[in-house]
Amino acid sequence: MKQDVESVRAPSQSQPAPAGGPEPAREKKKDPTAVFELREAAVKYGSFTAVSGITMEIPRQEITAFIGPSGCGKSTLLRSFNRMNDLVAGARVEGEFIYNGENIYGPGIDPVEVRRRIGMVFQKPNPFPKSIYDNVAFGPRLNGHRGNLDELVETSLRKAFLWDEVKDKLKDSGFSLSGGQQQRLCIARAIAVDPDVILMDEPCSALDPIATLRIEDLMREMREEYTLIIVTHNMQQAARISDRTAFLTVDIDDEAGERTGALVEYDETRTIFNNASDQRTEDYISGRFG
Repeated sequence: MKQDVESVRAPSQSQPAPAGGPEPAREKKKDPTAVFELREAAVKYGSFTAVSGITMEIPRQEITAFIGPSGCGKSTLLRSFNRMNDLVAGARVEGEFIYNGENIYGPGIDPVEVRRRIGMVFQKPNPFPKSIYDNVAFGPRLNGHRGNLDELVETSLRKAFLWDEVKDKLKDSGFSLSGGQQQRLCIARAIAVDPDVILMDEPCSALDPIATLRIEDLMREMREEYTLIIVTHNMQQAARISDRTAFLTVDIDDEAGERTGALVEYDETRTIFNNASDQRTEDYISGRFG
């Protein structure tokens, strides 16, 4: 059943412009249905198949972690959830990525609108060469935000646990912050456009342990409002913060000389780590390979 959310299709030219005044916040309630459903999804670069045969459902307002050895297609798969691979020459997606009842790769779907609703935080903090304030305000300005921008910036920074640290230096460059603060600034920037889903590609890999714990605390808070999908190489991190875990590995075709990422197992995190159904999952988690 299609969910009661705004379409990711390109807006019709006949649609009236939004009325003035503050934009009402979308009500976000816990929903038992999946926000994403993948059906035999695959990502290819030219003749190379990076990952294939992915069928899974992503629950709403939970943290789903993708784990697996390097080269198994975790980040490639993650970027497919908001069509970031569209920006890579030769990349194409097969199968279906159903978001709230609609295939985001279907005809008439606006990829820009997809990326607004499905934000992304990258492995290395990447603040814009702007002030802290302008980093957070960038997306809302681009989208024609009509409400109080100061309030939105403050709310976004508070949600990212950063307001108290930067409230007296909002005009300073985003680059003046520490690595952990920069990553939280990037999270605030993603939150500011009121997304539904936030993708995180190893968001703590470049951070020290203290900054990592702060980001993990933040992610736990964020799942009260957002659906989070993360890629991590840190098994302890996946076990600590995720509700569900997907283990991917590399299938090797010796005759063809090809390596393809594949989904081995996907379940509640406690099941994956305590009672894996596939020996390959157990071997990876226990450190026998990867």
